[in-house]
Amino acid sequence: MKAIFVSYNQAFNDEIVECLEKNGQRGFSRWDEVMGRGSEDGEPHYGSHAWPVLNQSVLSMVEDDKVEQILRDLKGKDERHPELGLRAFVWNIEEHI
Repeated sequence: MKAIFVSYNQAFNDEIVECLEKNGQRGFSRWDEVMGRGSEDGEPHYGSHAWPVLNQSVLSMVEDDKVEQILRDLKGKDERHPELGLRAFVWNIEEHI
């Protein structure tokens, strides 16, 4: 089992949930109004007057065989709209209840 953490521009919200559902992934936790700044480029997402955009983040526990396709779908979204910003990270899950 893997954990996929996705941080993305709030404009992507519906698309991220649709991506998970399309790949048979029902469960996730989402954080709204996440602030941050990319490590390479892009504008800060601080929710302030100067930088009004905010991010959202999703964490989903995924069976190993679903990870590759989910990441491929997410990468496609990021490549189509690089100005919005989307990052995904995968961790191994050692145990769960």
